[in-house]
Amino acid sequence: MSEPVIRKLNEESYAVEDSGVRFFVLKGTEKAILVDSGMHFADVRKTAQELAGMPVELINTHADMDHVGGNGQFERFMMHPAEICNFEARGRKEGEILPVYEGDQIDLGGRVIEIIHIPGHTPGSIGLLDRKYRVLISGDPIQRNGRIYMFGPFRNMKAYTAGLRHVLKYADDFDCIWPSHAELPLEKEIIPQLIKEAEDVLAGRIEGKKETVHGREITAYACGTSVFLND
Repeated sequence: MSEPVIRKLNEESYAVEDSGVRFFVLKGTEKAILVDSGMHFADVRKTAQELAGMPVELINTHADMDHVGGNGQFERFMMHPAEICNFEARGRKEGEILPVYEGDQIDLGGRVIEIIHIPGHTPGSIGLLDRKYRVLISGDPIQRNGRIYMFGPFRNMKAYTAGLRHVLKYADDFDCIWPSHAELPLEKEIIPQLIKEAEDVLAGRIEGKKETVHGREITAYACGTSVFLND
């Protein structure tokens, strides 16, 4: 297993890449948040607090295993309530879940983070809008040269396209995107590209190829921007 890579993205933000997934540390003058807790990162809370220089609170973009692996290091964490079904379906019970909803704001002190609901990849997937730095932290739905999981329970391609169209309503408030996987950063123009490609998959305009992922037979649709992995 390769060593984690820590990247300073601006004066108040860090990305930590480990085991193929990326989580973020965002700080303000009053508090800091950890965005997702990785998959196999043994001391994610300690590392996040050292980067922030203060205690951190945890928020999850969604509850897939590579995003909640370190949740047990926290007594409580923030999550959209529509995601609890995904969290508990994976056998996770630890911690108090503090619900966050579309439009909720987290004031870090001189830096306000707003919640955007982006369903489809999972029911309660969220993005974090940082107007100060004009950034959207997107979780998994937005990727370039990545593999977007759309197979199995709780995932829906029609909801996915609707979620991305909803994100476009905020397009005037951000210039770039920090995703959880693959390339970083991304330009916001990738969003309509992904919408079109997802709609092409739904309409049968893209031919899929059978693959086996985690012991399950799925269909992979290589669309140019990323690969959708579907039932």
